[in-house]
Amino acid sequence: MDIIISNASGAPIYEQICSQIKAKIISGELAEGDALPSIRLLAKELRISVITTKRAYEELEREGFLVTYPGKGSFVAGKNLELIREEHLRRIEELLARARELAAQCGLSDAELAEMLRLICEGD
Repeated sequence: MDIIISNASGAPIYEQICSQIKAKIISGELAEGDALPSIRLLAKELRISVITTKRAYEELEREGFLVTYPGKGSFVAGKNLELIREEHLRRIEELLARARELAAQCGLSDAELAEMLRLICEGD
């Protein structure tokens, strides 16, 4: 599985793993029922602690993205459309907040930013 860990990122490693696996599930790259690498295998591939990968898998399972069967492994859970929608909304809010920060840095007002978004939406 292609997961990239960045030591320069401010996010903990387990969060980086979680966000990248979530992105793969949301995009459809990982489908319902797909097996994930074992905790030990992923830890070995990423050259990180088994405890870190275990924490990431537990978090993903708690959030409903994975289901784990003892002795069989971890698999992509059935897609809960509301859960996926909420995850998309959270990501959109983060991106919009970042856009607002950048707009403020260059002196763009909220009204001008809203107009830019309106024009982008009309272009589709």
